[in-house]
Amino acid sequence: MFLELSVVYIFSTRTAQKEEEETELRVPRLFLSQLKASLIGCLALCYGTAHFLHSPAVLCSLDRAPLSACLPTRAGIVWNAAAGSSDNTLVWELHTAQFPVTAEETLAESREGGVAVQATFSHRTAGDVCRHCLCAPARSFEIPGQPVHHGNHCVWKQDRTTGEGSTEEGGSRDEESVLRLQAWLGCLADGHLVGDRDDSNLYISMKLKAAAEIGINANHIRLPETATEDEVLRIIVAVNENPAVHGLIVQLPLDSINTINTEKVTNAVAPEKDVDGLTSINAGKLSRGDLGDCFIPCTPNGCMELISQTGVSVMGKNAVVIGRSKIVGAPMHDLLLWNHATVTTCHSKTLDLAEQVGRADILVVGAGRAEMVKGEWVKEGAVVIDCGINHIPDSSKASGKRVVGDVHYPSAKERAGYITPVPGGVGPMTVAMLMKNTVESAKRFLQTYTPGKWNIDYTKKKPQEPQPCDADISCSCQSKPIGQLAREVGLFSEEVEPYGRSRAKIRLDALKRMEKQPDGKYVVVTGITSTPLGEGKRTTALGLAQALGAHLNINAFACVKEPSPGCCFGARGIAVGGGYSQIIPLEEVSLQSSGQNELISAASKVVMDTIKAHAHYETKLSEKALFDLLVPLKMGQRSFSPAQLKRMKKLGIEKSDPLTCTGTEIRRFVRLDIDPDTATNPGSLENEIMAILSLSSSVEEMQQRLAKIVVATNKSGDAVTTEDLDVSGPLAMLLKDAMKPVLMQTVEGTPVFLHTSPLADIAQGSPSILADKLALKMVGSEGFVVTESGQGADTGLEKFFNIKCRYSDLRPDVVVMVATVRTLKMHGGAPSVQAGLPLPKEYSQENLKQLERGCCHLKRQVENAQAFGLPVIVAVNKFSSDTDAELELVCGQARQAGAFEAVQCTNWSNGGAGALALAEAVQRAAKLPGQFRFLYDTQIPVADKLRTVAQKMYGAKDIELSPKAKEKLALYTKQGFGNLPVCIAKTHLSLSNDPMTKGVPINFMLPIADIKANAGAGFLCCLTEPTNTEMDDPMWPCFHGNNLYSDSK
Repeated sequence: MFLELSVVYIFSTRTAQKEEEETELRVPRLFLSQLKASLIGCLALCYGTAHFLHSPAVLCSLDRAPLSACLPTRAGIVWNAAAGSSDNTLVWELHTAQFPVTAEETLAESREGGVAVQATFSHRTAGDVCRHCLCAPARSFEIPGQPVHHGNHCVWKQDRTTGEGSTEEGGSRDEESVLRLQAWLGCLADGHLVGDRDDSNLYISMKLKAAAEIGINANHIRLPETATEDEVLRIIVAVNENPAVHGLIVQLPLDSINTINTEKVTNAVAPEKDVDGLTSINAGKLSRGDLGDCFIPCTPNGCMELISQTGVSVMGKNAVVIGRSKIVGAPMHDLLLWNHATVTTCHSKTLDLAEQVGRADILVVGAGRAEMVKGEWVKEGAVVIDCGINHIPDSSKASGKRVVGDVHYPSAKERAGYITPVPGGVGPMTVAMLMKNTVESAKRFLQTYTPGKWNIDYTKKKPQEPQPCDADISCSCQSKPIGQLAREVGLFSEEVEPYGRSRAKIRLDALKRMEKQPDGKYVVVTGITSTPLGEGKRTTALGLAQALGAHLNINAFACVKEPSPGCCFGARGIAVGGGYSQIIPLEEVSLQSSGQNELISAASKVVMDTIKAHAHYETKLSEKALFDLLVPLKMGQRSFSPAQLKRMKKLGIEKSDPLTCTGTEIRRFVRLDIDPDTATNPGSLENEIMAILSLSSSVEEMQQRLAKIVVATNKSGDAVTTEDLDVSGPLAMLLKDAMKPVLMQTVEGTPVFLHTSPLADIAQGSPSILADKLALKMVGSEGFVVTESGQGADTGLEKFFNIKCRYSDLRPDVVVMVATVRTLKMHGGAPSVQAGLPLPKEYSQENLKQLERGCCHLKRQVENAQAFGLPVIVAVNKFSSDTDAELELVCGQARQAGAFEAVQCTNWSNGGAGALALAEAVQRAAKLPGQFRFLYDTQIPVADKLRTVAQKMYGAKDIELSPKAKEKLALYTKQGFGNLPVCIAKTHLSLSNDPMTKGVPINFMLPIADIKANAGAGFLCCLTEPTNTEMDDPMWPCFHGNNLYSDSK
């Protein structure tokens, strides 16, 4: 598996005058090898020792024999002897169709697909150069793996099938090194363009081609020339955060029509991705001499590479740099200085420029003035690096001008030991250094990157004794900034909407970005039928997620329902876990709404008001007046909305032009004729909207579901939907923000999604599908998502599987069932538990017989969970009053019942450490092959679906439909809702419909008093009581005696 190296180019461009230049390169004999090496270096520095993998044979001669270049053929560069002359000059063609040398050389190639550059190499006498490779024996370049020719006819042979090479004189390449380096190559990259400037397009084209040749996938992102500074910065931030991108370039100038601060934009690039080396941080490190901890600007770095390949030592030499730009002059000075040269920087104010140049052993010129350095200024034998690109008039050229450097080349070449031509010298080395920096960036990234693993900081809290209350624990924990947590789990800034310091809403764009990533393991936590106090199901879910993440170093996410204030103030506690397995900060998650419930209430009010308006105006206005209200005249035309077109189709009217409707068609369209006795109520409507949010996988699906909500029945017995009211679109717009999961964290820093809070009796009672799907993508294939089902396995887990999993297409890997000793004692005959009052003494005394009798209920619930074909792990949530004998008894009974494993958990008092055994058992169980199955087929009659659930989950003998339920069932079957899954609303305090009946009741009849079609949510809600009000005693509130909400906290 190869790492993908990525580089992104961002640049702003403006239209510039197009140029075409026929370029003639004249290279002195002493620099011929340097020119070859500089071109080779473009790929050699990126390939390392691999640059000869595709090298052809080297054949050199002065008698016009074919000459193959020592550049890799992959680069698309081929050298051929083209012509000769009587004045002892060779003319070569350099074809750069795949790897352009400089912008000027390839301007025409960018338009026409290729360029042939005539390169003329002149020499004084044949004896001064190698007759076989045209290198200067005393000053030839030493490139690893490349033989240096000094009169020996050396032919490099290559086996292209094996990639191995050798010479007739012997020698081999380091194939292992080649393969090792290739493992770093593979690629992805992006880039950005504002406008359409030719020179910027050309530079980017060069870089893209160079990247492609060595396996770096480089893209560029185009922005309009109207782009603002904020837009550019936003894109840079997104690229900075993308772990798939390893390099980012801001191509200057930023010539937007809007004012853009170049310095601000340049410094917005993350230093670790600044492969151009232009940020202030990288420049500062270079200035301090931290060369191994920064990226060096590409042009100066390329100049240093050219100097090093001449064989001239920089140490102790006099070096002169002309120019002090941030891109070339200033960093070049620092590089030479930290390589132990004595450096002088000259600029426009330097008075004795010729004298300074004359002392230079190494001269680097980047002043931007055509041929300002004269040949007579240059010290004999000096190394001259010309970084300038200028145009001067030349009537012999088609464009009327030609490209020259900052050095007067014809005169300087007579004195210099080595000199770079313009074009063709520094240009290709700059591109080579860019590629080298990108590879280096990827290497650095790999030092801390483990595929599929988050780089996340956990906080392992040391438990205190005696244990503080939940509020004090929450106040003692400092949650990390939510933006930091989001980055740690792989979210981008643009996908995160902070909602205070400790919460953030996550945009659905994140799920779209990750849609092709594999899902992690899916664990659902349920429980047995509990006491009114609850038995720590959510606390166990959060503790399990903490154990997997903070203690086993596995990507782990918890998904729970968003609490409502009513449950937060109940005797069960804060409803977001407890002890050292809770979501923090407690006051934010428990009491400060995310806005979801308010939006749902507003949406419900819109629907109810629309129903009232229709009922009122249908009796007051004529059909024509109603039609004018529903399809108003705009700019002389009328048009149906998409929802109205669907209503027309539903009525069997195949017309799209309102003006063609007949009077009868208009009457059918405008009059809903709602039966007032069948209209829904606000509470029922809000519950269904919440269920829709929970069961929708996208905004589009949410809108489709909202359109199906049945709000009433008309006088003909047909369903009236929100789409008939033409409000489904406004509802979707109103609820769009409520579709975003809320990101928070546990005490130990484990990420948690809180999203939606559907009721567990008249709805499915579990977190949203969106939260689960997003978390599964984020954790990766080896990670775990721990979600919850409402109530016990008989009710909540059954709805989780038959409703939620049916619509989400998600299949859990493991079921965790939470049980407690005190609950099983209750099912074994102990006195009933009253919420808010002290427990009877029987619950704090060891009673193994009573406990064993109650374990029959545990066995039944394990069988309920196993009915869906998944491994079941029983987590015994330990309380301080539990004895070892009691805990062992429960674990043993669970194993006998067929549980995959049964473990004790102390996550309330010990956090993730207290759920380690559970986490390890979940890991083992998740490796088992899944055989998930639904309890029933939705195509069977509704009565049979109800009977299946009642008998297999509750142990009922049969169901008993009331006359009202039978009437509703017939109506809904007629309306086409007979194939929906069923949601039975009954007490959660017993397997039967009687909350006072404990243990495992049998041979009872399950009454079905009423049925309501939640067509939008996608299920039939079947009530066992005339209303959904449970026959439970009220709970004693939990807020007495604490100061959680004082100003000091």
